[in-house]
Amino acid sequence: MNGQVRADIAPGLTVDIVLKKDQPTGRLTRGVVKDILTNSPRHPHGIKVRLRDGQVGRVKAIIGPTGV
Repeated sequence: MNGQVRADIAPGLTVDIVLKKDQPTGRLTRGVVKDILTNSPRHPHGIKVRLRDGQVGRVKAIIGPTGV
């Protein structure tokens, strides 16, 4: 899944996001979703989320449920 549909994302999922500072390079950061920040049901660049460690970015790939 590509992270463009809000309904596909939930707190506790492991995802790959691109941080604002990494948008030019496309470097991905992996983490666990804490909060969903995008209110619209879809976004062409990915749903914006906050990870448990506080980083904010747009979801590029959904990895799956967290094993914790």
